[in-house]
Amino acid sequence: MTMAGNLRKVTGLGGVGGLRRVARLARRRPRVDLSHPARSPLGSSVVNCVTYRDGVRAPHGGDLVDTVERVRKHGHGFVWLGLHEPTNDEFAGIAELFDLHPLAVEDAVEAHQRPKVERYGETLFAVFKTVCYVEHEELTATSEVVDTGEIMVFVGRDFVITVRHGRHGSLGPLREELESDTTQLVKGPSAVLHAIADHVVDDYLNVIDSVQEDIDKVETEVFAANGARADPGRIYQLKRELLELKRAVVPLGRPLLDLADRPVRVIDPEIQAYFRDVSDHLLRATEQIAAFDELLNSILQAHLAQVTVAQNEDMRKITAWAAVIAVPTMVCGVYGMNFDHMPELHWRFGYPLVVGVISVSCWVLYRGFRRNGWL
Repeated sequence: MTMAGNLRKVTGLGGVGGLRRVARLARRRPRVDLSHPARSPLGSSVVNCVTYRDGVRAPHGGDLVDTVERVRKHGHGFVWLGLHEPTNDEFAGIAELFDLHPLAVEDAVEAHQRPKVERYGETLFAVFKTVCYVEHEELTATSEVVDTGEIMVFVGRDFVITVRHGRHGSLGPLREELESDTTQLVKGPSAVLHAIADHVVDDYLNVIDSVQEDIDKVETEVFAANGARADPGRIYQLKRELLELKRAVVPLGRPLLDLADRPVRVIDPEIQAYFRDVSDHLLRATEQIAAFDELLNSILQAHLAQVTVAQNEDMRKITAWAAVIAVPTMVCGVYGMNFDHMPELHWRFGYPLVVGVISVSCWVLYRGFRRNGWL
Protein backbone atom coordinates (compact mmCIF):
# COMPACT_ATOMS: atom_id res chain seq x y z
CA MET A 1 0.00 0.00 0.00
CA THR A 2 1.29 3.46 -0.84
CA MET A 3 2.11 6.16 1.69
CA ALA A 4 -0.95 8.15 0.61
CA GLY A 5 -3.07 5.04 1.06
CA ASN A 6 -1.81 4.61 4.60
CA LEU A 7 -2.62 8.23 5.41
CA ARG A 8 -6.24 7.77 4.34
CA LYS A 9 -6.70 5.57 7.38
CA VAL A 10 -5.76 8.40 9.76
CA THR A 11 -8.95 9.68 11.41
CA GLY A 12 -7.49 12.53 13.45
CA LEU A 13 -6.80 14.73 10.43
CA GLY A 14 -9.31 13.21 8.11
CA GLY A 15 -6.67 11.27 6.18
CA VAL A 16 -4.52 12.84 3.50
CA GLY A 17 -7.11 15.52 2.77
CA GLY A 18 -6.92 16.89 6.31
CA LEU A 19 -3.14 16.82 6.30
CA ARG A 20 -3.05 18.52 2.91
CA ARG A 21 -5.40 21.26 4.17
CA VAL A 22 -3.07 21.97 7.07
CA ALA A 23 -0.08 22.08 4.71
CA ARG A 24 -1.89 24.44 2.32
CA LEU A 25 -2.77 26.75 5.19
CA ALA A 26 0.85 26.71 6.31
CA ARG A 27 1.94 27.62 2.78
CA ARG A 28 -0.54 30.48 2.28
CA ARG A 29 -0.34 32.12 5.69
CA PRO A 30 2.75 34.07 6.81
CA ARG A 31 5.22 32.38 9.14
CA VAL A 32 4.90 33.41 12.75
CA ASP A 33 7.15 33.40 15.78
CA LEU A 34 5.48 31.48 18.56
CA SER A 35 7.59 32.90 21.37
CA HIS A 36 4.37 34.35 22.81
CA PRO A 37 1.71 32.20 24.53
CA ALA A 38 -0.74 32.33 21.60
CA ARG A 39 -0.98 29.37 19.28
CA SER A 40 -0.37 29.60 15.56
CA PRO A 41 -2.87 31.71 13.61
CA LEU A 42 -2.79 28.91 11.09
CA GLY A 43 -5.45 27.25 13.19
CA SER A 44 -3.14 24.30 13.83
CA SER A 45 0.16 23.45 15.45
CA VAL A 46 2.15 23.79 12.19
CA VAL A 47 4.66 26.61 12.44
CA ASN A 48 6.79 25.98 9.37
CA CYS A 49 7.62 23.36 6.76
CA VAL A 50 10.75 23.81 4.66
CA THR A 51 12.71 21.63 2.26
CA TYR A 52 16.50 21.86 1.99
CA ARG A 53 18.61 20.54 -0.87
CA ASP A 54 22.39 20.78 -0.82
CA GLY A 55 22.15 23.09 2.18
CA VAL A 56 19.89 25.57 0.39
CA ARG A 57 16.24 26.26 1.10
CA ALA A 58 14.18 24.94 -1.81
CA PRO A 59 11.12 26.78 -3.18
CA HIS A 60 8.00 25.47 -1.50
CA GLY A 61 5.75 23.60 -3.86
CA GLY A 62 2.92 21.20 -3.11
CA ASP A 63 1.69 20.03 0.27
CA LEU A 64 3.58 18.13 2.95
CA VAL A 65 2.87 14.68 1.51
CA ASP A 66 4.03 15.68 -1.97
CA THR A 67 7.11 17.37 -0.52
CA VAL A 68 8.16 14.28 1.42
CA GLU A 69 7.53 11.97 -1.53
CA ARG A 70 9.57 14.23 -3.82
CA VAL A 71 12.51 14.33 -1.37
CA ARG A 72 12.49 10.55 -1.03
CA LYS A 73 12.19 10.07 -4.76
CA HIS A 74 15.24 12.22 -5.53
CA GLY A 75 17.20 10.66 -2.64
CA HIS A 76 18.76 13.88 -1.38
CA GLY A 77 17.71 16.82 0.76
CA PHE A 78 15.45 16.77 3.80
CA VAL A 79 12.28 18.29 5.20
CA TRP A 80 12.20 20.37 8.38
CA LEU A 81 8.73 20.47 9.91
CA GLY A 82 8.18 22.72 12.93
CA LEU A 83 5.25 22.22 15.33
CA HIS A 84 4.09 23.98 18.46
CA GLU A 85 2.17 22.03 21.13
CA PRO A 86 0.33 19.69 18.73
CA THR A 87 -2.62 17.61 19.87
CA ASN A 88 -2.90 13.88 19.30
CA ASP A 89 -5.23 14.41 16.36
CA GLU A 90 -2.97 17.02 14.77
CA PHE A 91 0.09 14.82 15.12
CA ALA A 92 -1.51 11.55 14.04
CA GLY A 93 -1.18 12.09 10.28
CA ILE A 94 2.39 13.35 10.61
CA ALA A 95 3.37 10.33 12.72
CA GLU A 96 1.90 8.04 10.06
CA LEU A 97 3.64 9.87 7.23
CA PHE A 98 7.11 9.69 8.82
CA ASP A 99 6.57 6.28 10.47
CA LEU A 100 7.29 7.58 13.97
CA HIS A 101 7.27 5.20 16.92
CA PRO A 102 4.12 5.45 19.08
CA LEU A 103 6.11 5.83 22.31
CA ALA A 104 8.06 8.76 20.90
CA VAL A 105 4.86 10.31 19.57
CA GLU A 106 3.25 10.03 22.99
CA ASP A 107 6.24 11.74 24.62
CA ALA A 108 6.22 14.50 22.02
CA VAL A 109 2.53 15.29 22.51
CA GLU A 110 2.32 14.95 26.29
CA ALA A 111 5.58 16.82 27.04
CA HIS A 112 7.01 17.07 30.60
CA GLN A 113 9.75 14.63 29.67
CA ARG A 114 13.23 14.22 31.05
CA PRO A 115 16.05 15.24 28.63
CA LYS A 116 17.05 12.14 26.69
CA VAL A 117 18.05 10.67 23.34
CA GLU A 118 16.42 7.45 22.15
CA ARG A 119 16.66 5.42 18.95
CA TYR A 120 13.63 3.90 17.28
CA GLY A 121 14.80 2.00 14.23
CA GLU A 122 16.02 4.53 11.67
CA THR A 123 14.71 7.49 13.70
CA LEU A 124 16.43 9.35 16.51
CA PHE A 125 14.25 11.03 19.14
CA ALA A 126 15.76 13.73 21.37
CA VAL A 127 14.22 15.74 24.19
CA PHE A 128 15.71 19.06 25.30
CA LYS A 129 14.56 21.21 28.21
CA THR A 130 14.57 24.88 27.27
CA VAL A 131 15.03 27.58 29.90
CA CYS A 132 14.33 31.29 29.95
CA TYR A 133 15.24 33.92 32.54
CA VAL A 134 12.18 35.77 33.82
CA GLU A 135 12.95 39.46 34.21
CA HIS A 136 11.89 41.06 37.50
CA GLU A 137 12.46 44.44 39.09
CA GLU A 138 13.11 42.99 42.53
CA LEU A 139 13.63 39.45 43.71
CA THR A 140 11.01 38.39 46.25
CA ALA A 141 10.16 35.17 48.04
CA THR A 142 7.65 34.36 45.28
CA SER A 143 9.47 35.67 42.19
CA GLU A 144 9.69 33.35 39.19
CA VAL A 145 13.29 33.37 38.02
CA VAL A 146 13.50 30.47 35.55
CA ASP A 147 10.78 29.41 33.11
CA THR A 148 11.16 26.05 31.38
CA GLY A 149 9.81 24.51 28.20
CA GLU A 150 10.67 21.60 25.93
CA ILE A 151 11.82 20.89 22.41
CA MET A 152 11.40 17.39 21.00
CA VAL A 153 13.31 16.52 17.84
CA PHE A 154 12.69 13.61 15.49
CA VAL A 155 15.65 13.03 13.19
CA GLY A 156 15.50 10.67 10.23
CA ARG A 157 17.46 10.16 7.05
CA ASP A 158 15.47 12.79 5.18
CA PHE A 159 13.48 14.71 7.77
CA VAL A 160 13.63 16.73 10.97
CA ILE A 161 10.51 17.30 13.05
CA THR A 162 10.71 19.76 15.94
CA VAL A 163 7.92 19.88 18.51
CA ARG A 164 8.08 22.82 20.87
CA HIS A 165 6.25 23.23 24.18
CA GLY A 166 6.23 26.43 26.19
CA ARG A 167 6.05 30.15 25.57
CA HIS A 168 9.71 30.62 24.69
CA GLY A 169 12.47 28.87 22.75
CA SER A 170 11.38 29.88 19.25
CA LEU A 171 13.50 28.24 16.56
CA GLY A 172 12.85 30.91 13.94
CA PRO A 173 16.12 32.81 14.51
CA LEU A 174 18.01 29.51 14.61
CA ARG A 175 16.52 28.48 11.28
CA GLU A 176 17.61 31.78 9.71
CA GLU A 177 21.10 31.39 11.13
CA LEU A 178 21.41 27.89 9.72
CA GLU A 179 20.17 28.99 6.31
CA SER A 180 22.95 31.56 6.19
CA ASP A 181 25.55 28.79 6.71
CA THR A 182 25.07 26.23 3.96
CA THR A 183 28.22 24.37 4.97
CA GLN A 184 26.34 23.01 7.99
CA LEU A 185 22.94 22.39 6.43
CA VAL A 186 24.48 20.39 3.60
CA LYS A 187 25.35 17.73 6.20
CA GLY A 188 21.69 16.95 6.61
CA PRO A 189 19.26 16.58 9.52
CA SER A 190 22.02 15.89 12.05
CA ALA A 191 23.26 19.45 11.51
CA VAL A 192 19.85 20.74 12.61
CA LEU A 193 19.94 18.51 15.69
CA HIS A 194 23.37 19.87 16.61
CA ALA A 195 22.24 23.45 16.07
CA ILE A 196 19.24 22.95 18.36
CA ALA A 197 21.39 21.31 21.06
CA ASP A 198 23.93 24.12 20.83
CA HIS A 199 21.16 26.74 20.94
CA VAL A 200 19.60 25.16 24.04
CA VAL A 201 22.91 24.88 25.90
CA ASP A 202 23.83 28.48 25.03
CA ASP A 203 20.53 29.54 26.60
CA TYR A 204 21.53 27.61 29.71
CA LEU A 205 24.71 29.65 30.00
CA ASN A 206 22.85 32.93 29.42
CA VAL A 207 20.31 32.10 32.12
CA ILE A 208 23.08 31.07 34.50
CA ASP A 209 24.75 34.47 34.04
CA SER A 210 21.48 36.22 34.88
CA VAL A 211 20.87 34.02 37.91
CA GLN A 212 24.38 34.83 39.12
CA GLU A 213 23.44 38.51 39.24
CA ASP A 214 20.51 37.67 41.54
CA ILE A 215 22.77 35.57 43.75
CA ASP A 216 25.30 38.41 43.94
CA LYS A 217 22.57 40.83 45.05
CA VAL A 218 21.36 38.47 47.76
CA GLU A 219 24.92 37.84 48.91
CA THR A 220 25.62 41.57 49.15
CA GLU A 221 22.43 42.11 51.14
CA VAL A 222 23.19 39.28 53.57
CA PHE A 223 26.70 40.50 54.31
CA ALA A 224 25.63 44.13 54.64
CA ALA A 225 25.46 45.85 58.04
CA ASN A 226 21.82 44.80 58.52
CA GLY A 227 22.26 41.37 56.99
CA ALA A 228 20.38 39.68 59.84
CA ARG A 229 17.24 41.46 58.64
CA ALA A 230 17.52 40.06 55.09
CA ASP A 231 14.58 38.00 53.87
CA PRO A 232 15.55 34.30 53.90
CA GLY A 233 12.61 33.59 51.60
CA ARG A 234 14.57 35.13 48.74
CA ILE A 235 17.40 32.67 49.30
CA TYR A 236 15.02 29.71 49.38
CA GLN A 237 13.31 30.97 46.23
CA LEU A 238 16.64 31.15 44.42
CA LYS A 239 17.42 27.60 45.54
CA ARG A 240 14.07 26.38 44.21
CA GLU A 241 14.59 28.10 40.86
CA LEU A 242 18.14 26.77 40.71
CA LEU A 243 16.76 23.28 41.27
CA GLU A 244 14.41 23.80 38.31
CA LEU A 245 17.41 24.82 36.20
CA LYS A 246 19.38 21.83 37.45
CA ARG A 247 16.61 19.44 36.37
CA ALA A 248 16.85 20.83 32.86
CA VAL A 249 20.63 20.88 32.54
CA VAL A 250 22.13 17.92 34.38
CA PRO A 251 20.18 15.02 32.74
CA LEU A 252 21.27 16.19 29.28
CA GLY A 253 24.92 15.33 29.95
CA ARG A 254 24.73 11.62 29.21
CA PRO A 255 22.68 11.93 25.98
CA LEU A 256 25.10 14.49 24.56
CA LEU A 257 28.04 12.21 25.32
CA ASP A 258 26.26 9.38 23.50
CA LEU A 259 25.71 11.60 20.46
CA ALA A 260 29.37 12.63 20.54
CA ASP A 261 30.93 9.19 21.04
CA ARG A 262 28.60 6.47 19.82
CA PRO A 263 28.10 6.02 16.08
CA VAL A 264 24.50 6.68 15.02
CA ARG A 265 23.31 6.00 11.50
CA VAL A 266 21.40 9.28 11.10
CA ILE A 267 24.23 11.39 12.59
CA ASP A 268 26.94 12.57 10.21
CA PRO A 269 30.38 11.56 11.63
CA GLU A 270 31.63 15.10 11.08
CA ILE A 271 28.81 16.44 13.27
CA GLN A 272 29.81 14.26 16.21
CA ALA A 273 32.84 16.47 16.86
CA TYR A 274 30.47 19.42 17.20
CA PHE A 275 28.45 17.51 19.79
CA ARG A 276 31.62 17.15 21.87
CA ASP A 277 31.91 20.94 21.92
CA VAL A 278 28.28 21.25 23.05
CA SER A 279 28.93 18.63 25.73
CA ASP A 280 31.87 20.71 27.03
CA HIS A 281 29.63 23.78 27.27
CA LEU A 282 27.00 21.76 29.10
CA LEU A 283 29.64 20.52 31.55
CA ARG A 284 30.57 24.12 32.31
CA ALA A 285 26.90 24.95 32.92
CA THR A 286 26.56 21.94 35.22
CA GLU A 287 29.62 22.94 37.23
CA GLN A 288 28.34 26.50 37.59
CA ILE A 289 24.97 25.29 38.84
CA ALA A 290 26.67 23.06 41.41
CA ALA A 291 28.83 26.00 42.52
CA PHE A 292 25.75 28.24 42.81
CA ASP A 293 24.01 25.62 44.92
CA GLU A 294 26.94 25.44 47.32
CA LEU A 295 27.19 29.24 47.40
CA LEU A 296 23.51 29.60 48.26
CA ASN A 297 23.95 27.04 51.04
CA SER A 298 26.84 29.10 52.39
CA ILE A 299 24.84 32.33 52.11
CA LEU A 300 21.93 30.73 53.94
CA GLN A 301 24.21 29.41 56.69
CA ALA A 302 25.83 32.85 57.00
CA HIS A 303 22.41 34.47 57.27
CA LEU A 304 21.35 32.01 59.99
CA ALA A 305 24.62 32.67 61.84
CA GLN A 306 23.98 36.43 61.63
CA VAL A 307 20.48 35.93 63.00
CA THR A 308 21.91 33.90 65.89
CA VAL A 309 24.53 36.59 66.62
CA ALA A 310 21.84 39.28 66.52
CA GLN A 311 19.70 37.28 68.94
CA ASN A 312 22.68 36.88 71.28
CA GLU A 313 23.25 40.62 71.12
CA ASP A 314 19.66 41.26 72.08
CA MET A 315 19.85 38.75 74.91
CA ARG A 316 22.99 40.42 76.28
CA LYS A 317 21.27 43.81 76.25
CA ILE A 318 18.22 42.40 77.99
CA THR A 319 20.41 40.70 80.58
CA ALA A 320 22.40 43.88 81.20
CA TRP A 321 19.29 46.01 81.72
CA ALA A 322 17.81 43.31 83.95
CA ALA A 323 20.96 43.49 86.11
CA VAL A 324 20.70 47.28 86.32
CA ILE A 325 17.04 47.13 87.28
CA ALA A 326 17.73 44.38 89.86
CA VAL A 327 19.53 46.87 92.19
CA PRO A 328 16.59 49.24 92.82
CA THR A 329 14.24 46.27 92.83
CA MET A 330 16.22 44.63 95.63
CA VAL A 331 16.57 47.79 97.73
CA CYS A 332 12.91 48.75 97.32
CA GLY A 333 11.90 45.19 98.09
CA VAL A 334 13.85 45.27 101.36
CA TYR A 335 12.41 48.60 102.48
CA GLY A 336 8.94 47.58 101.39
CA MET A 337 8.71 45.02 104.20
CA ASN A 338 6.28 45.97 107.00
CA PHE A 339 8.47 45.78 110.09
CA ASP A 340 8.22 48.32 112.90
CA HIS A 341 11.93 48.48 113.61
CA MET A 342 14.02 48.99 110.50
CA PRO A 343 17.31 51.01 110.17
CA GLU A 344 16.94 54.53 108.79
CA LEU A 345 13.17 54.10 108.62
CA HIS A 346 12.49 57.28 110.59
CA TRP A 347 15.81 58.98 109.82
CA ARG A 348 15.52 62.34 108.07
CA PHE A 349 18.21 61.56 105.48
CA GLY A 350 17.26 57.90 104.99
CA TYR A 351 15.28 58.38 101.76
CA PRO A 352 17.91 60.56 100.01
CA LEU A 353 20.61 58.09 101.05
CA VAL A 354 18.76 55.10 99.63
CA VAL A 355 17.99 56.93 96.36
CA GLY A 356 21.63 57.97 96.09
CA VAL A 357 22.90 54.43 96.66
CA ILE A 358 20.50 53.08 94.05
CA SER A 359 21.53 55.72 91.49
CA VAL A 360 25.25 55.20 92.02
CA SER A 361 24.93 51.42 91.85
CA CYS A 362 22.89 51.57 88.62
CA TRP A 363 25.35 54.02 87.05
CA VAL A 364 28.32 51.79 87.95
CA LEU A 365 26.61 48.75 86.41
CA TYR A 366 25.62 50.70 83.30
CA ARG A 367 29.17 51.95 82.76
CA GLY A 368 30.57 48.45 83.23
CA PHE A 369 28.18 46.86 80.72
CA ARG A 370 28.72 49.70 78.27
CA ARG A 371 32.48 49.33 78.48
CA ASN A 372 32.22 45.57 77.79
CA GLY A 373 29.93 46.08 74.79
CA TRP A 374 26.78 44.69 76.33
CA LEU A 375 24.91 47.98 75.99
